[in-house]
Formats: sequence, C-alpha cells, structure tokens
Amino acid sequence: MSDGTGSDLGLGTTDALAAAPVSGGAMRSARRGKDRGGRGRGRGRGAVAKLRQLGIGTSWPAKVSWVFLIAIVLVALVGPLLISADPVRQTSSAMLPFGSPGHLLGTDDLGRDELARLVHGARPLLFVAFASTALAAVIGTGVGLLAGYAGGVVEQVLMRVVDLALAFPSILLVILLVAAAGPGTTSLVVGVGVSLAPGLARLARALAARETARDYIVAARLGGTRTPRVLVQEILPNIAGPMVAQVVMTLSVAAGFAAGLSYLGLGIQPPTPDWGYMVQAGQEFLYSAPRLVVLPATLTLLFVVACNFVGDDLRDALDPKGTV
Repeated sequence: MSDGTGSDLGLGTTDALAAAPVSGGAMRSARRGKDRGGRGRGRGRGAVAKLRQLGIGTSWPAKVSWVFLIAIVLVALVGPLLISADPVRQTSSAMLPFGSPGHLLGTDDLGRDELARLVHGARPLLFVAFASTALAAVIGTGVGLLAGYAGGVVEQVLMRVVDLALAFPSILLVILLVAAAGPGTTSLVVGVGVSLAPGLARLARALAARETARDYIVAARLGGTRTPRVLVQEILPNIAGPMVAQVVMTLSVAAGFAAGLSYLGLGIQPPTPDWGYMVQAGQEFLYSAPRLVVLPATLTLLFVVACNFVGDDLRDALDPKGTV
C-alpha cells in the first residue's frame, strides 16, 4: 500500500483473512468442497460410518437413544396405518389381559384395544412436542440473535423481558397460558412453546454476542451488509451447532410438559388417545391392571430420556468446545 505495488496490501489482507473466522457462506463452500474430495474414499463406509466420522452415535447410550427416537417417530407416522383396531371404539371386552385373542396388549376398562391406543397416542404427544419446540426455537433464536447483535438498549430491553419470563417456573407459566386459552392442541403448543423460548433466547444471545465481536462480522457491517443478512447468513450458521443440541434437549422438556398437562386435563382432550391422558385414566386400575399406567408412562419416560441422550450426543459432536 505504501509503495503502490500492492505487495504490502496483499500480505496484510492474507494475514487478516488467515486470522479471521470464516463466514457462514465460506464455511458451507469449504464443507461442500471437502465432501466432494472425500466422497470417493467414503463410498464404502455407508451412512453409519459417516455419522461416526462426525462424532454422532459413538457411545452405546447415544446409539440406543437414536434408535428408540427414530422408532417412536416412525410409529407415530406410519403406526396408525398398520393397526386395524379402532383406538376409540368401546366394546364389551373390558379389561382383557396381555395376549388376549385379537388384543395383544389387552383392553382398557371400556374395552378399547390398548395397543391401538398406544400407537395412536404417540402422534398427538410427538406433534405437540415437536411443534412447541419449533415455536420456542424460532422465538428464542430470533430474540437472542437480535439482542446479541444489536447490543445497547435493544439488548437490555429484550433480555429484561426474557429474565421476567424466566422468573416464573416454566410449568406454572405453561399452566397459566393453557388455562387462559382453554385446553386443546393449539393452546398447548403455544403455551409450551412460549414458556420454553426464554431459555433458548439466553443461549442464542450469548452465542450471537460472541460472534458479533469477531472480525468477519465487523467487516460485514463496515461493508454495508444489511442486518437481516448478517444475522441469517453469517451469525446463524456459526451458532447452529450449539443451538441444535439445545433444541433437541428442549424437545424432552416439551414432551414432559405435554404429557403432564394432558394428565391434568389441560392438554389433548378425550376421546383422542394420548399417553398423558392414558396414565390419568388408568390410575384407577393401578393395582388391578397396572399395564394401563405403566405402558404409556414408560414410553413417555423413555422418549424424554432418549431426547436428552441425543441432545448430549449432538452437543459433543457439534459443539466440541463446550460452549453450551
């Protein structure tokens, strides 16, 4: 720059680029190039080897949790199409035990097939859990990104609102929101999603503030890049790993809230089968027919535990520095 030849400028630019973090677009381009270069070597390894290369599913609890989580999702999606029994049809064959003809898991006190109710009951619970988690992720990540990037008064106002929401116990906030809107699937999704958003917002704010202080974001802002583009194309890809891991862990909390509220009568309403409501309906027969409580409660517990293990696995793979 001083001698007009551009040699000093070239060296300075090279050093700056080498020292600066890579932007989201450049990282994606580099990953695509790396994938193309290693595609030939990894063809024979299969999908499992690729997941292991990423560090996913390396421990046996993570493997079991991944398999169980995928199995539950498949049961919720295609299970009702494979079960011929009507989960809400009442018959005179009440309280049949395990292994009864035509009823593998028996029937409940109203003669409804227990297997059909368990299979059909997976879909409402998973829908509420996934939908409310997605809503929490959108709200929390959006608020956190804006607060961490803008700073100043905007950050103070947004984070004080988040702190105010966190001051209430989450379950109490969910109950208040659902009770105010009335029981049902929509109010349950909104109530759980809004109550879980503040936790994700705090994490997103911390990660976004860290990225905003880095050179590549400063360069993008000085270059006139608009705020939405900086947030979506530059900051968001670089905080996606820790956020995804935390969102999966939040899924377990959402499932627990959904089942708990259904147990209290504020969630999925009968006659729609739901694991939480099935526990409430079967507790009257806990000693005479414990399967009516144990089966749906165990499935709910295993789903929550599996989500936690999967979240831990994703955190270790996507966030090796432990920023979550």
